[in-house]
This record gives sequence, C-alpha cells and structure tokens, in this order.
Amino acid sequence: GDVGIHQQNVVNHIHLASQLPLIPEEYRSHDDQRPLLLVDHETGDRFLYALQPMKHSVFFILIVELLERFTFYGYYYTLTLFLTGVLSPDWNPGFTAVKASSYVSASTMVAYTTPFVGAFLADRLGDYKAILVGLMGFYIPGIFLMTLTTFPVLCYGRAFPTTLLAIAMLVLWPLGTGCLKALINVFGAKQFHPLLQSSMIESYYVQFYMTINVGALVGVRYVPSPPNHKDTSPVATTAIRTTTAAAAAGETPSTTRTALQLGQQPNNKTVSLLSTFRICLLIVPFAIGYSQMPTTFIVQGAVMKSAFGIISVANMNVFVAGSVLFCGAWTSSYLYPTLAEKGVKLSTTHKFAIGSTLGALAMLWALVVEHWIHQAYLTDGSQISVLWQAPSYILIGCGEIFATSSAYAVAFTASGPRNKAFASATNIFCIGGLPNLFCIGLYQVCSPWFRNHLDGTTDISHIDTYTTAHVGNYFSILLLIMMLGIGINLRPSVRIFVHSIEEDATAALGDQKTTSTVVLDMEREGREEMFPMLDNKTVV
Repeated sequence: GDVGIHQQNVVNHIHLASQLPLIPEEYRSHDDQRPLLLVDHETGDRFLYALQPMKHSVFFILIVELLERFTFYGYYYTLTLFLTGVLSPDWNPGFTAVKASSYVSASTMVAYTTPFVGAFLADRLGDYKAILVGLMGFYIPGIFLMTLTTFPVLCYGRAFPTTLLAIAMLVLWPLGTGCLKALINVFGAKQFHPLLQSSMIESYYVQFYMTINVGALVGVRYVPSPPNHKDTSPVATTAIRTTTAAAAAGETPSTTRTALQLGQQPNNKTVSLLSTFRICLLIVPFAIGYSQMPTTFIVQGAVMKSAFGIISVANMNVFVAGSVLFCGAWTSSYLYPTLAEKGVKLSTTHKFAIGSTLGALAMLWALVVEHWIHQAYLTDGSQISVLWQAPSYILIGCGEIFATSSAYAVAFTASGPRNKAFASATNIFCIGGLPNLFCIGLYQVCSPWFRNHLDGTTDISHIDTYTTAHVGNYFSILLLIMMLGIGINLRPSVRIFVHSIEEDATAALGDQKTTSTVVLDMEREGREEMFPMLDNKTVV
C-alpha cells in the first residue's frame, strides 16, 4: 500500500539534482544539462530531458505562443465589427450580422480543422520545422493580405476586394493558425519526461492556457482601433510586426534550448486516436458556447453603449483573459493542491462538467442582458452599458480553465507517444472545428431570429433594429446545449471510460516493475522526505 502511495507522487515529479541518485540507472543519462533518460526499447532511440524544463526551454516556447496569440486575438475580436462596417463605415465588405458571423465561424472552423495539416508536417519535418512552415508559409502571408484589404488606395477606388479577403481570412491565416495550434502546445509538453515528470505536464497546460490569455489580454487592449478607417491599417501592421517577432523568438528553443530535438518520443500504438477523439468530443458543448464570443456576443454588445467612453465591445475579451489568468492561478496554486491534500483528484469529465456549468451560467446571464437591452430601449430609447456583458465573459473564461485547458492536457497524456501531434489536432478540431461547423448551420437555421422587423433585413447593428429581432431565442438554444454537456460529462459510464483510457496511456509508457523499483530504491535509501507524498487519492 505504501509503495503505491509513493509511486503515485514520487515517480512523476523528478525535478531536483538531489533526486537523481534515487532513480534507477536506466532513467539517468549522466548529461549535465539533460540528466533524465527514456529509451525506446523497440527502436533503441534515447531521449534526454532537463530537470526543470520550464526554465530550460519551455519558457521560450510559451513566449512564442504569447506573441502569436497577441496577433490572433487582435484581429479575431474586431473582424465582425469590420465586416459589418462598424469600425469603418466607408470601407468594408458590407456584410450583414449573420453573414459576418458565418464568415468568422468559417475561418475559425478552418483554423481548428487544419491542425491535422500541422500534425502531418510534424510527422515528416519534426515539430520545430513544421512550426516555422506554418508561421512563415501561411500565417504571416495571411495577415499581410488582410492588412492590404484595409487600404482603399490600393484598390484604386474599386469595390472592396472581397476575394482577397476570403483568401486571407478563410485559407492562409486559419491554415497557419491551425498548424501552430496543433504543434506549439505539444512541443512544450514533450520537453517533460513522460514518466518522471508526468505531474508537471498538467501544470504546464494550465500555464500554457494562461499564456494564451496574456497574449489575448494585451492584443485586445492595444490592437482594436477606434471607429475610423485611418487607424485600422497601422493596427494590422503592428500585428504583422508582432508575428515576425514570434518567428524570431521561435528560433531559440530548437537551436539552443530545446530539451528534446524535433519533439519525438518513443513508439507506442496501444492508445488509438479514435479513443482520444471520443474523449475530446466531450468538450464540444462548452466549445459551442465559447465560439459565441467573437460572433453573437459581439452582435449583442455592438448595440450597447461604451463604458467611460473607452471600453467598447471590441475590448470585452479582456474580461475573458483576466478571468482565465485569475482562475488559472487559483486552481493551480490553491484548488488542486488543497484537493490533493484531502486525497481528492478531480476527474477529467468532472472538470468538463464544471466548465459546461460555467458556460451555462454565461448564457443565462446573456439572456438577462438581452432582456435589459429591450427593456431600456422600449422604455426611453436608451442603451445599457456594455459592461453588463462582463459576467458572461468572466464565466466563459473560468470555464476555459476547467474545460479547454483540461482537454489540451488529456489529449496529450491519453494518447500514444508518436500520436501526440495528431491527438492535439484531434482535440483542437473538437474545440473549434466541430463547434464552429455546428454554429454555421445553427446560424442559418436560426437566421429568422436575427432579422429585424422594420424592413425585413438582417441588419441589426443599430439598437432600433436590434430590438425588433429575437436574438434571445438563440441564447436559449445555447443554454440548452450547455446543459446537455453537463449531463453527458456527469454520467458515471463516461467518467469510467475516460479514466480507463488515461490508465492505458500511462501504463503504456512503462511497466509496473520498473515504476516500483524507483520507489523501493528511495525507501532503501531512507530518503522519502525529499519528495512530496500524499495519502491515497480518490478520483471524483
């Protein structure tokens, strides 16, 4: 019994030089920089790892992610406003709210579907080179073309270049985004020893997701332009410079710091991608709600008045980023350690259920705000402050820590070592590809609710036309979808299935005999006090 307890908490958190004498020789490389070793007995390949991957290489990988997310969200949360003419009334493609939302969802769907392209490239080039191809070959050219569409002078007075925008927004930019999303998170996680540092991987994914939102927070705070055209182009140019900086930063891990060259790991095929896909499907209900922030939430917020004259709907994502940072810090430094002290470990499905619950509360609050918008306008023609949307954004942000970051982690840990990139692509497809594909269809089915009753069009960008539509009905559908996600993830049979896959993936990395040997060596030396130990854990 004691051996089992030690095994659970000692073997998976090796990070000090003083711990090295206590692990079996087969896990020691005797390399000063990367002293931990894992050997693929099938191929004979040797893989070396640093004791503290975060300081050795992962920090630089997170910086690349932060810069890319800064660029991405600077565009993402202003696209709907630009496409409908809110940002630039005199120069825009003239899309309706439904068409703009469908366009953004289509772009997001491509971005969350094409990670499989990134996984394919990584399988042949290695993670690092595939990241460079996605960045320099697709991502930067895509945002460069989108930048060109914001300059009327480049079109010589002709009509808005919708075709050029479509190529950039629906092909190049999302394809590059998809490649990066599939690979950067895996490249970072592969710097940790899959056996001796497995507990550090969960913490890494919380930090990874917090990094995403730091980039989003800065991007949304400084990138969105005011509603006049002359400031739009410089903003896009700033995003290009930032992405170029990300490309330069990306050189550091591979050339000087990376603990695991090209991000390869030992061969294993005992956990199929189908099993990973079935687990990742559980995140889809929450992801459908999350995908509304750059679309339906923007449509709702566009008819609300700015707060203090500076906080508009384009800035509201700062509440998501802020809540992710706060909730991520709270869960990793307090909640999870406190539960661990009590012998409790939240299961993956229960984390998903918590995320969906927070998403449901976000949709419920959006319905309350929808009622207040109509009530204020019908009473005296006034508009309510956009800050009333903040609780919905905050709830979605907290839900991301429990749902989305957990999905990233389980896709990595519950997949075969050579399937990591494809497992990540599968997870990203379930987070963004499937939900946005679903939303495109849902927008079309529900389009009558987005039609104003003054002239029968879908122009609801002004308060007088918006209040004649029935957007609240759409939020009600989203609430039901969130509740469905809660119910599915709370089913005992679902929890047992996911837990069994996680167990199979862990068992595939090393046999019981080897793991027990580590613990027995520690006990023989009488040095257990050097390692954190917990009581028997209960998975809930």
